Amino acid sequence: MDVAEVRRFNRMVTQRVGALQEDYLARGRPLGEDRVLWEIGAAGCDVRSLRARLDLDSGYVSRLLRSLERAGLVRVEPSTADARVRMARLTSKGLAERQVLDERSDQLATAILEPLSEGQRQRLVVAMDEVTRLLTASMVRVEVMDPRLPAAQYCLSEYFAELARRFDAGFDPARSISAGNAELTLPAGLLLVATLHAEPVGCGGLKLHGDEPAEIKRMWVSPDARGLGLGRRLLSELERTAAAHHAPAVRLETNHHLTEAIALYRSAGYQEVPPFNNEPYAHHWFEKALIV
Repeated sequence: MDVAEVRRFNRMVTQRVGALQEDYLARGRPLGEDRVLWEIGAAGCDVRSLRARLDLDSGYVSRLLRSLERAGLVRVEPSTADARVRMARLTSKGLAERQVLDERSDQLATAILEPLSEGQRQRLVVAMDEVTRLLTASMVRVEVMDPRLPAAQYCLSEYFAELARRFDAGFDPARSISAGNAELTLPAGLLLVATLHAEPVGCGGLKLHGDEPAEIKRMWVSPDARGLGLGRRLLSELERTAAAHHAPAVRLETNHHLTEAIALYRSAGYQEVPPFNNEPYAHHWFEKALIV
């Protein structure tokens, strides 16, 4: 039933916004080309980021860009900062066309809202906001990643930086219980990294100890991705992985300043227990039994 409802919603939206028309917004181009034109923006965009933001394969993006180049709306050229990077920029004609697209898009949005009462408009806008958040959450990818890779290192450095900002005395990883690269690489452990449009937005580590409880470490979610349920998703995946490796329980410790994390752990079934290590930055220790 859920799948059928999603499909029905998709059919309604694509029809209502005109995505089925080859001549989207009466501009002589399909929706895909107009979306690329809009996404490039006034500042331009490197082609790799463009592909990532739109979740399109390189061949299809290249075809769209060639079509826009032929129309005189876009030019693709090497970056002045790095010749290996290809930049897509709007021409003066492309900038003018993007302005028209903005105006036509406003008119389409008005046409959707206009027939509705004020109450219906508010309900629709609120529902659209919720759908946007949920669809964004569904686009986040979570996978095991080598902690030495740039995306993983970015997450870990942001995690350390946030702790340093929030803790009274700052945060020094050298004083904390270790969770180094080797400890977050199988078979000793692993690191999950979450990405959205190919950009890292969260991580969570797991240290495995055979038949002993596993340790959850390095839980971090980017401020840009909070409110999507990503912390709970990472936590659940770490628990599942620990159970698959026959850990009877998972443990973690946290600082009293991390109130959101503490609330998450308690709501996820973690029980506060006496200290099981000498982590200098911890005020709370939690444990959760697993079904293995």
